[in-house]
Amino acid sequence: MTPVRFHHVLRSEWTKLRSLRSTVCTLLAAGVLAIGLSVLFANGAGRRLDAQGGFDPTAVSLQSFILVQLAISVLGVLVVTSEYGTGMIRTSLTAVPRRGRLLAAKALVFGAVALVCGQVVAFTSFLVGQAILNRTGLRDAALGEPGVLRAVIGCGLYLAMIGLLGVAVGVLTRTTAGAIMIMVAATLLVPLFTPALPESWAKPVGTFGPFGAGTQVMSVVPEPGLLTPWTGFGVLCLWVLGVLGVAALVFECRDA
Repeated sequence: MTPVRFHHVLRSEWTKLRSLRSTVCTLLAAGVLAIGLSVLFANGAGRRLDAQGGFDPTAVSLQSFILVQLAISVLGVLVVTSEYGTGMIRTSLTAVPRRGRLLAAKALVFGAVALVCGQVVAFTSFLVGQAILNRTGLRDAALGEPGVLRAVIGCGLYLAMIGLLGVAVGVLTRTTAGAIMIMVAATLLVPLFTPALPESWAKPVGTFGPFGAGTQVMSVVPEPGLLTPWTGFGVLCLWVLGVLGVAALVFECRDA
């Protein structure tokens, strides 16, 4: 019997991800959201902010990440919970008894797909948004300007990490509905309500929380008192790796 090598597991996970109907639907939804929201923000928010005396055109284009991150994190959740829902996780564990290897393959395959998707979404959002700003006579930005290319690439990296966080949450909960609720709360509600917290709480959460820190990589001009772009992204990576580590331990110890 041929031993199961890691590249065999990677190929298997790639086949499963490609055959998952939700993969195409979710990635298409992410693309539509990115383009649609970029047009809306450029037409509406851009004009309003420019009338107020200046704005960051790159940030206007990349604001679509707010909802796109949810679409990519949902796909990360489904990569895991769809197998639990159909019972295929038992077959996967029979074929690959080393659970750490199986989870690592899932994370690597999905992480690569999410990274490519995130970069396509980021560059598409930027280019569409800047085209709208230029057409309407507002100030636009070019990729060659200081900090702009880093912000666009950082947006794609941020989306990929949020997708991996969805994988980890899917492993921990094993249910699609529960994991999606957690990701909605984490990506949308926590950042929304953080400013309402007492200042002694709001500042640490906004500065060192995964989303407050991670989004700094998309800032062309970082706000004073906050982490630098790559430091903030590093903090997000530590959060995601930490949750993935906990998920790996739970996956090893828990019955399928």
